[in-house]
Amino acid sequence: MTKTPRITPVLLSGGTGSRLWPLSREAYPKQLLPLVGNGTMLQQTAQRALDPARFNAPLVVCNEEHRFIIGEQLRALGIKDARIILEPAGRNTAPAVAVAALCASSDDPDAVILVMPADHVIQDAASFLAAVQSGAAATDAGRYVLFGIRPTEPATGYGYIRMGAELAGAPGVHEVAAFVEKPDLATATRYLDSGEYLWNGGIFLLPTRTLLEELAQTAPDVLAAARAALGEARRDIDFIRLDSAAFAKSPSISLDHAVMERTKRAAVAPVDIGWTDVGSWSALWEIGDQDSSGNVVSGDVLAEDVQSSYLRSEGPLVAALGVEDLIIVATSDAVLVTRKDRDQDVKRIVERLKAEGREAATQSPQVHRPWGFYQSIHTGERFQVKRITVKPGEKLSLQKHYHRAEHWVVVNGTALVTRDNEEILLRENESIFLPLGCIHRLANPGRVPLNLIEVQSGPYLGEDDIVRIEDIYART
Repeated sequence: MTKTPRITPVLLSGGTGSRLWPLSREAYPKQLLPLVGNGTMLQQTAQRALDPARFNAPLVVCNEEHRFIIGEQLRALGIKDARIILEPAGRNTAPAVAVAALCASSDDPDAVILVMPADHVIQDAASFLAAVQSGAAATDAGRYVLFGIRPTEPATGYGYIRMGAELAGAPGVHEVAAFVEKPDLATATRYLDSGEYLWNGGIFLLPTRTLLEELAQTAPDVLAAARAALGEARRDIDFIRLDSAAFAKSPSISLDHAVMERTKRAAVAPVDIGWTDVGSWSALWEIGDQDSSGNVVSGDVLAEDVQSSYLRSEGPLVAALGVEDLIIVATSDAVLVTRKDRDQDVKRIVERLKAEGREAATQSPQVHRPWGFYQSIHTGERFQVKRITVKPGEKLSLQKHYHRAEHWVVVNGTALVTRDNEEILLRENESIFLPLGCIHRLANPGRVPLNLIEVQSGPYLGEDDIVRIEDIYART
């Protein structure tokens, strides 16, 4: 038997996590947040496949808006050789996996990819890696291995997989007897009692050679669009930017529907790995560190006579008295209060906010940029006050504004300011005025973050009043 090649991890990071609003928003979704344990969910996903003896550098397929954040989070783990593929639009998992398979197979025609959503929690990573090792024996024979989660309750929110006979030569891996859509409660209870059914966790181990052959038969439009989008892709700094027009021709379809439910190669490895897709606030309550009253508390929270609740503050004091079975989450610009049994409907709140054109639906208070972030502190008539943080060695674009002037006050760190033909070095408690129309740039030449206060004044203060003249991040 030929030796199985090292596995290429594929991190799918296209979700928006709307059920975890107000903490998770489209501009900064749940996979980029530190919700459980150490590091963000994306970082935890990447860390499961860091062993260079078993895994290649990861491939990440993501929304282009998150590219700099993802690059920075991976570099914080010491991962400097990841390939980050930018989707011009979300087209579900089949096109994303097809692109990843084409990339991996260009390095090695016999490549095997481990496809993992970047927003799932796996508490027992050692057991997961052992299951991957078992699954590799099946991929040697051209099988497509799903990791089926042993159910702990009759959940109605997941698809199910019915296990068949164990595969010869691949202990712990079974034939897939059937895929079942989300059942009602009575059916899910019957599935749980039978012991034959597993949750479909959306994690796959796939041999790219046979996968691409099968995609050509079962989803040729998906494969053709992925191939064309990758063939016309361009390098954008450290990123691979798929061709937008070519990628848009792909149907929006999941890998389950495009391949797994049609193939005879599907196999499933049952696992008990402390898995959750963190699809709601109550899921975080269930896996959180509950106190003697059954509460999970995070941040500046005061709870008095509170039972079985999830209480989280990302800034303001949250005080709760005499309540139970609630979710209370506060950020600097929004507060969510809901019963635990209604938290699946949080996305309806997000939909209403979008319909009303409310920025809070999609944008977090801290607006992240490749150079750092800014946060609005106060807005009034013809003025706005912001906090700006610039990472060491980074710089904003060379730019000008048609409608506003700016005043910068350095709080800490060192600022190198370009103002027309001048370069001025500012230190703590020093300031500078940038008149309307002047060409300017802010840079941090130091080794510590630069924090400053920006006061804008003028008749129009929108973010689209920026004319970029030069930008090291290739933004337009």
